[in-house]
Amino acid sequence: MSAEYELKFPLNDKEALNWLEVGDKVLVNGIIVTGRDMAHKYFVENPQDELIQKELMPLLKQGALYHCGPIIEQGTLRVISAGPTTSSREESYQKEVLSLFDLAAVIGKGGMGERTLAGLGQTKAVYLNAVGGAGSYYAQRLKVLGVFKEAEFGMPEAMWVLEVKNFFTVVTMDFRGNTFYDRIREDSSGKLKDLYLP
Repeated sequence: MSAEYELKFPLNDKEALNWLEVGDKVLVNGIIVTGRDMAHKYFVENPQDELIQKELMPLLKQGALYHCGPIIEQGTLRVISAGPTTSSREESYQKEVLSLFDLAAVIGKGGMGERTLAGLGQTKAVYLNAVGGAGSYYAQRLKVLGVFKEAEFGMPEAMWVLEVKNFFTVVTMDFRGNTFYDRIREDSSGKLKDLYLP
């Protein structure tokens, strides 16, 4: 049976992750940072950049990176929508980004591949699946604290620093090599065999 936990990012240490198993619900609190395609490319190509080392590192070390391109109201900085982006887009970069920041969690939707799963194990981190199509719901739980690279990358690709409260997620990949998506494939494969067996 799945359990429910609360985590406040950045973590003081990663001991809290020891309790998490695939299927557990996690309410995310604290501070998270968004990152999509341009951000991941920037991280990997410029790991020693001053912005990364001095501004982002304190926020993301043992922290949470959210695959999201939020819609933010200009002027008020109110979060209008902030649903998860499909995480597989970042597969080619994620392992390196996990290591660069010593991330504790990646938040997104749809899961990621074997390369990222290996990175989760090496870094001791988890993948938290947010609910797709719930951008307005999540927006109510977010407050903008700052933004990096908005002028250069544009609103959805910028790195938004967000204060978050009771942001619902589910653990679907862990640092032990377990993944919810393997279970789905196994269950689906078994059901398909049952359908086609005479």
